[in-house]
Amino acid sequence: MTPEEMLARLDAPLSLRKRVGYLAVAFAGLTGSALIGLLWVTEPGLPTRTNVAFAVLVAIGLCWAAFGGWAVTRRTPLFARDRVVAGWLGVGAWLVFSVGALIISLVRQEFEPLLLGVVLVLGVVAAVHLRAARRARAALLRRRNALAETAVGGE
Repeated sequence: MTPEEMLARLDAPLSLRKRVGYLAVAFAGLTGSALIGLLWVTEPGLPTRTNVAFAVLVAIGLCWAAFGGWAVTRRTPLFARDRVVAGWLGVGAWLVFSVGALIISLVRQEFEPLLLGVVLVLGVVAAVHLRAARRARAALLRRRNALAETAVGGE
């Protein structure tokens, strides 16, 4: 395969499989937000902490829906940018969860080892996924640049 052919493959938009996957992500985010929003609206007199939790969950679902819509509508190659954005969304959701867990622990004035374990495990998973996505994007961009130099140099 020549460098020009490889560049053409790298410059292709998302495959059908990835588009369907991102549509599923968008649909899941919208569905989750809609169901939580519906529950929120139909339950009067909820405590403030429950209202805050529902608002955060609806916002996270809408973020995933927006991400899925963004990824599907891209007509240019993403070079793993979609994976980096998803990684940052995961880190953001983990941060919100961690702050909520910290506030709950402070209000209750109780140390919950299980909650701390869940927060730490989720944080490690989010960080590992973000790092892997950033490394994959950097590798793809390096490869694209090397192929472009080879294609230009070979003429």
